[in-house]
Amino acid sequence: MKKFTVDRIEEGKAVLECENGDMVNLDLSALPKNVRKRLKDGDVLNFEENSCFLNKEETMARKQRIEKLMSEVFED
Repeated sequence: MKKFTVDRIEEGKAVLECENGDMVNLDLSALPKNVRKRLKDGDVLNFEENSCFLNKEETMARKQRIEKLMSEVFED
């Protein structure tokens, strides 16, 4: 299974960051309709043989880690 994080969505493409830091442009039309409709910056996508799905748990954990780091950096 390959895992990517959505860096941004622009001009009909999702710019994805691979686990190794490489960036990949993927046409949104290549994604399943149910994924394409809900895709947002920061989402984690898992790709297996012939399927792709949003990893909601990993996305939420990632967002929580970022929020925690941000609160530590910008303490009052």
